[in-house]
Amino acid sequence: MAAIPSPKRHTAQGHIPTFEGTRDRLPAPIYDENPAFVACYWKAWELAFRNFHLPTEQNGFVSPFIDAAFNQNIFLWDTCFMTMFCNYAHGLTPGIASLDNFYVKQHDTGEVNREIDRTTGHDFEPWINRDDRPLFSRWGWWAGDSGNRGAAPVEYRGRDVPSPNPRCTLDALDHPLFAWAEMEAFRVTGDVERLRRVWSPLTRYYAALHKYLRQGNGLYMTDWASMDNSQRNPHLARGGTAVDTSSEMVLFARLLAEMADVLIKPNDAAAYRAEADSTAARINALMWDEARQFYFDLSVDGAQGAVKTIAAFWTLLAGVALPQQAAALVRELENPATFKTLHRVPSLAANESQFTPDGHYWCGGVWPSTNMMVVRGLDRCGFADLARTIALNHVEHVTAVFLDTDTLWEDYAPMRVAPGNPARPDFVGWTGIGPISFLLECAVGLRPDAPARTLTWTIRTNQRVGCERYRLGGRIVSLICEPPDGAGRRELSVESDGGVHLHIRLNEQSHRFDVKAGKPLRVCL
Repeated sequence: MAAIPSPKRHTAQGHIPTFEGTRDRLPAPIYDENPAFVACYWKAWELAFRNFHLPTEQNGFVSPFIDAAFNQNIFLWDTCFMTMFCNYAHGLTPGIASLDNFYVKQHDTGEVNREIDRTTGHDFEPWINRDDRPLFSRWGWWAGDSGNRGAAPVEYRGRDVPSPNPRCTLDALDHPLFAWAEMEAFRVTGDVERLRRVWSPLTRYYAALHKYLRQGNGLYMTDWASMDNSQRNPHLARGGTAVDTSSEMVLFARLLAEMADVLIKPNDAAAYRAEADSTAARINALMWDEARQFYFDLSVDGAQGAVKTIAAFWTLLAGVALPQQAAALVRELENPATFKTLHRVPSLAANESQFTPDGHYWCGGVWPSTNMMVVRGLDRCGFADLARTIALNHVEHVTAVFLDTDTLWEDYAPMRVAPGNPARPDFVGWTGIGPISFLLECAVGLRPDAPARTLTWTIRTNQRVGCERYRLGGRIVSLICEPPDGAGRRELSVESDGGVHLHIRLNEQSHRFDVKAGKPLRVCL
């Protein structure tokens, strides 16, 4: 295993915060247009606080962490998404440092097993390549209970079998999202030193996936990619390449380039950008179907798949989709026959044969994780209005189910106001993304840029709105906008304990202010 450079190893003698003891320090949103959104926000934090843990001598972890509340293991892609809402309580709760517990378990090959036992700190046993074989999937390319679960080797086509053999099975190596999580945190915290510390494990992990998962066509393999019972899975058998895994590797490379810019590593930045562009070109050449106007997985023989799934939308976030392709994907998101369901966005198109109105996991279930991907991807490609619409649709449905059941759920039904079937209750878990991240960003309207000490506030409601104790790059900012007075003017008050550049967007006009520490800003707009 490799140790992540860290200024301090946390131990079990540390302290886990409680919700009751921390609530009065957490950001407190104001959204009078829908007070139930705010109630759901606090429920999300209450549940999250139940799932904070300390490292132990036995597990060898190095940081307090948030857990997925799924079983006794910590999960890589769950944890990456959980850090995204924890960023808004940076310094108060375990968040981005949760990923250090994966980095410290990195193998000398650069691999990181995506599932690690929380008690022992060991890789999830079925996904260890204990027989030192070339890459294989322990559970095979299966689709739910009807699938044929069994070990199956990867067939490399058009390239040599990599050496040495990997330490993990293919099951353990999907969804490489570390860099995305780190840059989401950087946007809120501005912590350059953290980027410096995680550069080595990230670049080594990227190199390992490039070595073991890259098929001869220049794209990346997976088995079931955490989409357990997805209709797409059989098409990926034996070494097929996946549109999500391939796009995530493009995203990984692009974000490593951005980190390299911050860390003043121009040669690395150029190399990673070139790698990202090359892989993106291969995705567009091989996975885009012009007739069907959609991206599809490839079989090991190079044939495009037949199933439209949520995986295709990773091309938006990764900057793979060209403008005309992005527009086609947006049309699908607005198409009631495919991806515009009652609760958006389903994991499987509604006109596919295995789509299920109550979700049935990846047969249409709505997942906070993939909704975060879709929303961020739309923002990146210039479709901010649709991104906000989908985000608020998600918050509305999560809140409605919360009001009915008094809890949050692992996933949700696409055609009903209900949890998915199946779905775990009390799940925060990544479900905190909607009530926390989407509420603050898309309802209250706050978008942080901590490295630039800038906070953009887009005000779209005519009712009282704002946030007390908002955290931005070590600063604490409180912002309140009152309802319009008789003349239609809005009174805004802003206070900060550190200098912040504030950009306000209101009634299609932009206003910029420099808020000084200890000097409240009062304006009417």
